[in-house]
Amino acid sequence: MINASYPATRLRRTRAHSWSRAMVRETILTPADLIWPLFVTGGKNIEEPVASLPGVSRWSVDGIVKRAREAVELGIPCVALFPNTPAENRSERGDEALNPDNLMCRAIRAIRDACGNDIGILTDVALDPYTSHGQDGLLDDAGYVLNDETVAVLVDQAMTQAEAGADIVAPSDMMDGRVKAIRMALEMNGKPNVQIMAYAAKYASAFYGPFRDAVGSGGLLKGDKKSYQMDAANGDEALREIGMDIAEGADSVMVKPGLAYLDVIWRAKEAFGVPVFAYQVSGEYALIEAGAAAGIADREALLMEKLIAFKRAGCSGILTYHAPFAARLLNG
Repeated sequence: MINASYPATRLRRTRAHSWSRAMVRETILTPADLIWPLFVTGGKNIEEPVASLPGVSRWSVDGIVKRAREAVELGIPCVALFPNTPAENRSERGDEALNPDNLMCRAIRAIRDACGNDIGILTDVALDPYTSHGQDGLLDDAGYVLNDETVAVLVDQAMTQAEAGADIVAPSDMMDGRVKAIRMALEMNGKPNVQIMAYAAKYASAFYGPFRDAVGSGGLLKGDKKSYQMDAANGDEALREIGMDIAEGADSVMVKPGLAYLDVIWRAKEAFGVPVFAYQVSGEYALIEAGAAAGIADREALLMEKLIAFKRAGCSGILTYHAPFAARLLNG
């Protein structure tokens, strides 16, 4: 550590001008650091604004393709897809997740046809967008989410998405052992280059409400998800989860939500040195929009400060609904 003292050292010298601040800036954010989550709905030429997520809509597959092309133009390297499955296609076991012609798979194929390999496609592996009860897995008679039985379905779901053309499958369910099972299936079925981004530390959070509205599961959920999502009080347990997912074959890991768990992001990056991603979740997005609308602070300033915080904490990238807005700012 340098032994510095005033006035030989004046730390304000390098802050005096914008060019100097840019020259010594430690953390750099670019559009390549962003992943854009998109909600898929049925029909054609459909845009359905999500009331609890101002500025965010569900799009039919043709609209999703337009958003993917927009992402390419903005330099956003990857989109993440989440389906709003109609009620008539939901079931106790979430069978629609295995349909090779479901909303997710149709969107994957359409993006690939339109954009080729110019953009990455990340897909959510979990059953809550497909179950009639809103939980992420299969239930026993008492309503408890079954781990191993759910994993078997998640493997088939991941393979269905990989066959449709997904580049990254992202299990978000927090079942034990699912990363290893998915990795083995990908290897054994000719998909060794499909990446796994594990939602390795997904907390039982109050920040998910608008997302559940967007995928149509909010009104269906009975009870909570605390028996499989993580307790907000635990950090050491998150490192165990992350370490196990890496050992099982995850190429990258995610901490969700992002802002309330910057310490976990930092610890994960320091401990494992693998790509760590944060999800700036729906509640975080909505709070920025509400704060800006209330005149608390400038929307651009609020957003960019938070995105920089993720990068400073050690993130390789951020999933954010603000991705196109942030990319335009970063592109000048």
